[in-house]
Amino acid sequence: MRLTPSAHTDSFCRDRLPPGDQWPRLVFDLPELRYPDRLNAATALLDDTVARLGPDRPCLRSPHETWTYGEVLARANRIAHVLTAELGVVPGNRVLLRGTNTPWLAACWLGVLKAGAVAVTTMPMLRRHELDKIVDKARPSVALCDEHLLDELPPSLPVVSYGAELAERCERHPAAFTDVPTAADDVALLAFTSGTTGTPKATMHFHRDLLAIADTFSRHVLRPASGDLFCGTPPLAFTFGLGGLLVFPLRAGASVLLLERATPKELASIVAERSVTVLFTAPTAYRAILGAGEGPLLAGVRRAVSAGEALPATVAEQYREVTGRPLIDGIGSTEMLHVFISAADEAADRAARPGRTGKAVPGFRAAVLDADGRPVPDGTPGLLAVQGPTGCRYLEDPRQTDYVRDGWNFTGDTYVREPDGYFRFVARSDDMIVSSGYNIAAPEVEEVLLTHPDVEECAVVGTPDPDRGAVVTAFVVLRPGVTPGPDVVHALQEHAKAVAAPYKYPRRVRFIDELPRNASGKLQRFLLRER
Repeated sequence: MRLTPSAHTDSFCRDRLPPGDQWPRLVFDLPELRYPDRLNAATALLDDTVARLGPDRPCLRSPHETWTYGEVLARANRIAHVLTAELGVVPGNRVLLRGTNTPWLAACWLGVLKAGAVAVTTMPMLRRHELDKIVDKARPSVALCDEHLLDELPPSLPVVSYGAELAERCERHPAAFTDVPTAADDVALLAFTSGTTGTPKATMHFHRDLLAIADTFSRHVLRPASGDLFCGTPPLAFTFGLGGLLVFPLRAGASVLLLERATPKELASIVAERSVTVLFTAPTAYRAILGAGEGPLLAGVRRAVSAGEALPATVAEQYREVTGRPLIDGIGSTEMLHVFISAADEAADRAARPGRTGKAVPGFRAAVLDADGRPVPDGTPGLLAVQGPTGCRYLEDPRQTDYVRDGWNFTGDTYVREPDGYFRFVARSDDMIVSSGYNIAAPEVEEVLLTHPDVEECAVVGTPDPDRGAVVTAFVVLRPGVTPGPDVVHALQEHAKAVAAPYKYPRRVRFIDELPRNASGKLQRFLLRER
């Protein structure tokens, strides 16, 4: 493994890459994936697009305003000036970003990359103790934060709020900025994901990786045009949202409508009113839209993408019946940055099929292997393993060797490969609960519940739910003298919402006398799932 000389004067990220023998094998099978040694992703996504298509095209939209490509370029450049001239950010420093999906957050992300810094975009729902873990691991030098979300940030972290404060600072600086000529393999972002231990892992992605996801899944499956309007619900802090709602539209010269929040019914109305043509959301939202009879509002969507959890075949079938177009399923991961198995075209060899995720996206290779890394026969369940131009690189984390083995990225999913090359999802291979598109680590919820004075012991599992795919279910042993009942359930749920991000709270609480354990004392979660 040979890395290009870095442009980072702060070598924090490069110093913490995994050892070379723990990297996945990277493959660059497509000619469009052969990038130059010096590459700044923000330059390629924004400056190069302006040079190719002009500055006057719409770029970032909200329900209330539209910024052209020229306006976005000027704002991103001014933000880069603020970071470097006023806040002392140097190439390689980490910058924490916190906010809902707005044009300002997108411009901040682009400005961070232009300055040669490393973006650490965080979920707006995270609480203080969750942000503390991220700050401790990423060690950002400054944060750019929505002015309405400042309360949970650690007081030791320097912060500039947006919009008013940052907008005022931006006015002091010119609209032109010389982007830092980063190496293609300089780290551009740290994307955090929680493993089954609840301890956050930072995945490290290069500048070239950001272009690679656009030049594989977006280019070959979505096939966007400059006239497309993208929209969706995943936060930009999720790599699913970062790709679908920022990287992909800018790479194509298209525009994106960014929504701070929207219920499924509101999303359907907005899609119809604004003539959205490319849509990203979770299966739960599509199910809710169809169930409410609002499916016809999505008839104008050319490419509707479902990811974040397995797409039920019944939802895919109903979507096609109502809209006349296929619902594109896809599996990706934070470690791989975006989708690597999918299908969309009507051609017989790559058509979207209900109940099947699809085929390996051009540029990626996928296999189903046994526990020893050997291929299993088609039709036999096994571990999904992937290779491509992106791959897992955890920041200084011993779990690197759990995800990457023998050059393959093991996603933690059990799959079946069918003889025609289609892949079918079977189940998650670990204890991660996927609920309404959110990945929730069971031990992290347990940790929160154990801080409540009424809880003696607890265990958390995911249980099936027709609307959310799965829901967080807590089995709780109460302290002596505490009587179980609806009031205690409510108290535990409110406690969880107050301490952790609200989407992690247990929607179901069951009281039991003791947790099932084997002879060695290990918790037997499968017995709880069976209940």
